[in-house]
Amino acid sequence: MSMASRMQQPLYILSEDSDRTRGRAAQDSNVAAGKAVAEAVRTTLGPRGMDKMLVDSTGDVVVTNDGATILNEMDIDHPAAQMIVEVAESQEEVVGDGTTTAAVLVGELLARAEDLVDDDIHPTVIVEGYAEAARLANEAIEASVLDENLDDDLLASVAESSMTGKGTGDVAATHLAELVVQAVRAVEDADGEIRDRIHIHPRAGAASSATEVVDGVVVDEEPAHDGMPREVEDATVAILDAKLEVRQGDVDAEYSISSVEGLNAAIEAEDAELRGYAETLSEAGVDVLFCRKKIDDRVEGYLADAGILAFESVGSSDASEVARVTGAKRLGTLDDLEESDLGHVESISIERYGEDELAFIRGGDAAEAVTLFVRGTTEHVVDELERAMNDAVDVVVAALDDGGVVPGAGATEIAIAAHVRDASAGVEGRKQLAIEAFADAVDALPRTLAENTGADPIDTLVDLRALHDREGRAGVIAEGRTAHVGDPLEAGIVDPAAVKREAVESATEATTMILRIDDVISAE
Repeated sequence: MSMASRMQQPLYILSEDSDRTRGRAAQDSNVAAGKAVAEAVRTTLGPRGMDKMLVDSTGDVVVTNDGATILNEMDIDHPAAQMIVEVAESQEEVVGDGTTTAAVLVGELLARAEDLVDDDIHPTVIVEGYAEAARLANEAIEASVLDENLDDDLLASVAESSMTGKGTGDVAATHLAELVVQAVRAVEDADGEIRDRIHIHPRAGAASSATEVVDGVVVDEEPAHDGMPREVEDATVAILDAKLEVRQGDVDAEYSISSVEGLNAAIEAEDAELRGYAETLSEAGVDVLFCRKKIDDRVEGYLADAGILAFESVGSSDASEVARVTGAKRLGTLDDLEESDLGHVESISIERYGEDELAFIRGGDAAEAVTLFVRGTTEHVVDELERAMNDAVDVVVAALDDGGVVPGAGATEIAIAAHVRDASAGVEGRKQLAIEAFADAVDALPRTLAENTGADPIDTLVDLRALHDREGRAGVIAEGRTAHVGDPLEAGIVDPAAVKREAVESATEATTMILRIDDVISAE
């Protein structure tokens, strides 16, 4: 066989079932997928953002404005689109808010990159330009951080900015923001992570104005017996990880009882064992028992007679939370029960909400903890309020822990775009165009804010740039069904700097990863 004929033999390295997309076609597919995901959440951005209704295959409905929830609930198959979902998840995990901002920014960066590739600029050049622009963006964020002390009013503004537009209503958002700050302040001096000590317990059946801060924790548990007390003050608490019933042997055995006296003796021995559980707890001074396993009906009666409030089949997470709050140890047996095994709280009360009963555990000894008991008129409303409150707590903690706050309402994005655009003039080569494109992409965020409030996006962007040049600070202030350009600080609109930093960093990383792909090989 000649050399020429050997050269003409086709070489197959992929299976016939594989699908391969290369070069520009692969880039176009990935960019289109990224833009589509961003477009899905774009209209939720800002205080007048719209909600999405997500219905799964079983008919369950989620109505939400939260970017992370929307992207998680969507059934996304495209691998490049999945990367943007991961950006939102990372944003949510690190700072708790700004997921929509990050997703929209990825879409805009990809759209600008697509135009640059059309102009024959290599993706590697774009990647280098975007990396430099991200560094410049962080400089602008640091320069925008407010020097003011983080007092309660400023933190409430941070919380309110996070919640506005997420199903809370403007008036409710103000009230809920104050409760969030109250909860954070209650535990900020305690040892350990602030966020771990703040719990959110949603319950439908009342307006959001009924939301309250509970000094302690709330668990979905009801008394094991109707005769037990429904409120215990200055309570001593025990937590048991074992069943309270007649002990079973390790081997199968049969017992022969030949007389009534023998039967009565067996019953009395069994009864004495069950009564002994209640006596042991009572003698140790236990007022409230949380039992992870089943409690025999007779033991429940004896506990009720002894005035002990008991809960059975308590979930593991609830038991752990009660242990942490009260200082009680989780016990495998009631043998050798000592005072050091027990915990203490100011009060435990049972309160009824609709058909359910909840246990409110207030004022624990071992650890400070608070619960935001969130109310909403329906399950869908209270679910969205829960998401909004979680984000609000996260951003207040982020503001306290991670470097302060910056002006909101798009003002920081305008400052970023201006700084990046100014600095791009000093960059040589084609990378300058990528840096300018980054600034244009960031500009799209305040433009989208304006669009979602009903204002003209182009006119608003021009006005924002002009006011920023004059005053150094300009944002989109929602007003009724439209918006005006003004100082966000005067309107009390601020965001944690950490949210902006994370959005820029995660969006740039995801865009970079997508742009560097020029070959997609997928197996069936």
